[in-house]
Amino acid sequence: MKQILLITDGCSNVGVSPVIAAAQAYAEGITVNVVGVVDQGDLGEFGSAEIEEIARAGGGLSRLAQTRQLSQTVQMLTRKTVVQTIQQAVQRELRQVLGTSSIESLPPEKRGEVVRVIDELGETSKLRVALLIDASASMKPKLQAVEEAIRDLALSLQARQGSSEISVFHFPGSAYGEDCKLDLDWTPNVNGAASLFPRLQMRGTTPTGPALMHVIDFYRKADYGNRMNDETDGMMSDYVV
Repeated sequence: MKQILLITDGCSNVGVSPVIAAAQAYAEGITVNVVGVVDQGDLGEFGSAEIEEIARAGGGLSRLAQTRQLSQTVQMLTRKTVVQTIQQAVQRELRQVLGTSSIESLPPEKRGEVVRVIDELGETSKLRVALLIDASASMKPKLQAVEEAIRDLALSLQARQGSSEISVFHFPGSAYGEDCKLDLDWTPNVNGAASLFPRLQMRGTTPTGPALMHVIDFYRKADYGNRMNDETDGMMSDYVV
């Protein structure tokens, strides 16, 4: 399962619309979840509306959190989206096999078995989470809360039975017009994410849409590399004597 977890205060102001970018991600099988750390007033309302639209277009969930609630929100959102993704897949299968997409319409004994399978898959399925962190100037007062949230998320992912990999990006990437920067490539060592924060420099504009497109392209390259490895392994096995 592929996810982008965007942590932002909203109010993108550079480049392609983040809603369009999130829709592109969803079309390519990547769920976009958004945790909003928003301010009060008109600016906060505008940011909140954008956060909801991004998640809706990305097939994911959005939650608004105060800084003190951020850690629990990030963990909950990740777990809930895993279950939602599995439920959607199960419902598609039910529609094909039984002509119904509603788990509730199943007989009680069948319903219980389906729910048990969903819970088990939620713990055992392979999960990839690309963290995309808004490092614009307006997020600077919230950086410590974001750091604590990511540290707790790493512990939560480690506790899963299935394999979990994490990658980390922040935006804007640099003072030289870079929209997004990769901080940590795919790794099962999820603890490495928290060590990146002392190096982050909060600055500049908020190119949320271009940053999402950057992560989508990163997923594409990873998928292409995996396909090439699989094909190479298959060719080698054909010639092994």
